[in-house]
Amino acid sequence: MTQNFQSASRNLNHLDELGQAQMVDVSPKAPTIRQAVAAGSVRMLPETFAQVQSGNAPKGDVLGTARLAGIMAAKQTSALIPLCHPLPLQKVEVQITPEPQLPGYQIRATVKTKAETGVEMEALTAVAVAALTLYDMAKALEKSIKIEAIYLVSKTGGKSGEYSWQEDNLPAATSP
Repeated sequence: MTQNFQSASRNLNHLDELGQAQMVDVSPKAPTIRQAVAAGSVRMLPETFAQVQSGNAPKGDVLGTARLAGIMAAKQTSALIPLCHPLPLQKVEVQITPEPQLPGYQIRATVKTKAETGVEMEALTAVAVAALTLYDMAKALEKSIKIEAIYLVSKTGGKSGEYSWQEDNLPAATSP
């Protein structure tokens, strides 16, 4: 192992001295109130949007099922993301808002805990699984539904302090 890697790995707390992934020890940290908000969108054809809005999807309540799936996913994040800590979640809220101009839906998840580590991954997971469930529930109507722009909107609490997403946080877009 090189000296450069050893000094770099000291700054990356998910790596041990050999450069292997490890779960961070958060036991010395005091529990604090932490909250994260994530968002994303699901775009579809106007006809699909109209059918989902009217409740005429073949699988039933698309939005209710997607909202519930997002809540359940937040609670299971540590089982899905290898180095996430299991956390006692005090609040998980998933909102799915119709956006006719997309056409489609905006998904927003708010997750709150009092713990030693943050809930960003839980909020992001809630949005991702809600979006995937929306796709699953509506795919009989349309296969080209597009899940877009899942991102962290904000977070509070913890050593790194507050974060709020701004347009200039992203690098310039490149063509595929």
